[in-house]
Amino acid sequence: VQLQASGGGLVQAGGSLRLSCAVSGRTFRSSIIGWFRQAPGKEREFVASVSSSGGRTYYAESVKGRFTISRDTISRDNAKNTVYLQMNILKPEDTAIYYCAAPNSQWKGVVAPANAYVYWGQGTLVTVSS
Repeated sequence: VQLQASGGGLVQAGGSLRLSCAVSGRTFRSSIIGWFRQAPGKEREFVASVSSSGGRTYYAESVKGRFTISRDTISRDNAKNTVYLQMNILKPEDTAIYYCAAPNSQWKGVVAPANAYVYWGQGTLVTVSS
């Protein structure tokens, strides 16, 4: 499984950004995909996750109602899949490097413990100015 995050940038507080995670590899079809973030000087934290079908989602309390995770399950290339994180009403405290990740394939549904995520993308920087 390969994951590549993109879409980060600089935005003013109250603004929006959409992150994309390009997922390639046959195992992605049955894999939960999650977004995590790490702010300067802080530990990495879970943001949101989506089930393999895209039908179930799960959010951290800090982003619930502002962020939406979705999954493009219709792709011309069956070997690729895209997961999005739409971020609205951004706050300065949302500033972080955002990573998409996938857990070990034994995890099904929409929730997996953070230490189960074993495949990671390179991250994309989101900066929210006040």
